[in-house]
Amino acid sequence: MAETTGGFSSLGLEKESQALELDSLSPHEALEIGEIALELGLERSLPIAVEVHLGSWVIFHASLPGSTPDKDTWLARKARVVLATGNSTMLERVWAEEAEVDWYEFKSLPESTHAIHGGGVPLNVKGLGHVGTLVVSGLPQVEDHLLCIEVVTEFLARQGELR
Repeated sequence: MAETTGGFSSLGLEKESQALELDSLSPHEALEIGEIALELGLERSLPIAVEVHLGSWVIFHASLPGSTPDKDTWLARKARVVLATGNSTMLERVWAEEAEVDWYEFKSLPESTHAIHGGGVPLNVKGLGHVGTLVVSGLPQVEDHLLCIEVVTEFLARQGELR
């Protein structure tokens, strides 16, 4: 098996996504997810930018101290991958590494507008699938991904839904 970014496997990342399904995702809940990311980022002095989308609608955006304007481009590129595939950017990257394919060529999507760098995760709702997206940029890609997972896990815990 090919060595992958962060030592992840596509199967493990798929299971991770299934374990983090939400019961619902309203604009209010999307804001709460963004606020959790903001809280964690500020507590840890992380130089990140964060977005939460419902479909393609940006519900929440924050650029924390130390972040840079180019992070908005990274957020948009990662969000487009999640919107196009319904999968996390890390899953798409790891899948391409395991399959030993050029993801951009395989998917016929340009690298200039899409980024398979960790930090974009789908917000899946039970019975509906991909409804929203959480995107983080500013840390090394594995850390961006892990922060997204921590944010969704915290949201579920606050909702009493963590399994």
